Amino acid sequence: KGKKVTGFTNSEEEAVQLTNVVPFLVEDMLQENGGIYSKKEDWAAYAVQDGNLITGQNPASSELVAEKLLAALK
Repeated sequence: KGKKVTGFTNSEEEAVQLTNVVPFLVEDMLQENGGIYSKKEDWAAYAVQDGNLITGQNPASSELVAEKLLAALK
């Protein structure tokens, strides 16, 4: 609770037609469990760091997450 996070958006799930397939929507679950959820436009590279917690919005965010991880390890 209270951590800044991001993850796959509801609209990204809808775009790949998985809204009714996955057991929960990441965006909703993070917000319902007290996460401070933020996002960019669909499919944009976006990563958020809150202390040691690093999250990415989608696969396009992998490089940003890796960069934040490497910086945190220094």
